[in-house]
Amino acid sequence: MKNPVYAKIVEDIRNKVNSGELKAGDDLPSETALCKEYDTSRMTVRKGLSILSNEGYIYSVPGKGYFVEKPQYNKYTIYYDEMNNLINNVDNTKLLAVDITKPSERLVNSLQIHKNKKVVMIRRLFYTEGEPMAYDIKYLLYQKGIPIVEAEIKHATLPEMISKNISLFAMKKEIMIHAKIPQEKTKKLLNISDDLALLVVEQKLYDNNNKPMGIGITYFRGDYIKLQGVSQ
Repeated sequence: MKNPVYAKIVEDIRNKVNSGELKAGDDLPSETALCKEYDTSRMTVRKGLSILSNEGYIYSVPGKGYFVEKPQYNKYTIYYDEMNNLINNVDNTKLLAVDITKPSERLVNSLQIHKNKKVVMIRRLFYTEGEPMAYDIKYLLYQKGIPIVEAEIKHATLPEMISKNISLFAMKKEIMIHAKIPQEKTKKLLNISDDLALLVVEQKLYDNNNKPMGIGITYFRGDYIKLQGVSQ
């Protein structure tokens, strides 16, 4: 089956950028020139250019045309699931507590809520082959009248906990990763006797109006987690 003309435009320009024939900042032929070159309509040309723009290959300047975008060489996509990583999977979860509480000042700012608004705090321990590998805390907006089913949250990730209220596809996700020496309480939970650094992963989820819906903080033992990022 023959590819549509817009796909041909996308493929040709993409190949020229990837091969170095077109470099960052170079201008593309005008829409009129592309219509003539591919013997097609302006609508078809614009569809191809729109795809290239969404893929990050080009950008437009009103009144001037289209230009090759500077590549994002320092941009990576990290695949993160608190239950699974490159070297370990959670095979058992212990639910420590589910509490409805007033938020701290930090949570008030992070979740953009009133100080009297209640939140649900969920605390869990993750295990791998009988060994505690991570201490996990989740903060969700409390919704009166909606029951908290402990069996459902015991093994759920943060997006899965929130997906009852919004589609997974509509969520915006933010992640921050840093190292931290654990407090005594956390050391005891994770059976740490020395100052082994923890890898702390903080997640924040937003709805399609950019309003925070929940926060997750997971403290991983440094010898039980490995994350990977790939360029797009």
